[in-house]
Amino acid sequence: MAMNCKASFGIFATIALVFAILLPVIESHGHDGFAPAPAPTSDGTTIDQGIACGLMVLALVLTYLIHFFDHSPFSC
Repeated sequence: MAMNCKASFGIFATIALVFAILLPVIESHGHDGFAPAPAPTSDGTTIDQGIACGLMVLALVLTYLIHFFDHSPFSC
């Protein structure tokens, strides 16, 4: 019985080794590997968001200045 266990382990090890060697070759057959990552490009959304943020700050400052001078002692 002990010999049978060693023989089945040897067969299992041989089959596992064959699969470990052949499976990556079979799997990669016909493929060029992984596709290269696309080059990073800027589509301008970051620039647009920066301009929008600057315009919002400008509108906020103008609003505060208009209300300040409208209710200030400097008004006529």
